[in-house]
Parts: sequence; C-alpha cells; structure tokens
Amino acid sequence: MLNNIGLPGLLLIAVVVLVLFGRGKISSLMGEVGKGITSFKKGINEGTKELEEEVAETAKDVTPETDKDKA
Repeated sequence: MLNNIGLPGLLLIAVVVLVLFGRGKISSLMGEVGKGITSFKKGINEGTKELEEEVAETAKDVTPETDKDKA
C-alpha cells in the first residue's frame, strides 16, 4: 500500500499536516525530535564507555609473576 504513495501523495500529506498543526507546532515538534535523537546518541556513547571501563577493570593480568619483576 505504501509503495503507491509517490511524491504527489507525500506533498499532499505534508500540506494537510501543516494546515492541521501549523508551522510553529511542527517546528517545535521537530526541535524536540532533534533533542531526543541527540540524547539517545549521548546515552549510547555513555553506555558503551561504561561497558568498556567494566571490561578493563575485570580484565585479568595473565603475566607470570616472574616476568612482572623484569619489567
């Protein structure tokens, strides 16, 4: 069903949404979407960093005791 929409259909939908909600409401909504995406990316980066730190803390030192003294 969505394969048949095309460019004229998308333009019609955009015009109807613009008329129903107004330009100000749509721009504020898009601003909130942008903030949400930014927050999501920041959360993903922080989560990845936390996982890397946990892995680094739990990593074992497998160097034999005799070789540690040489370094």
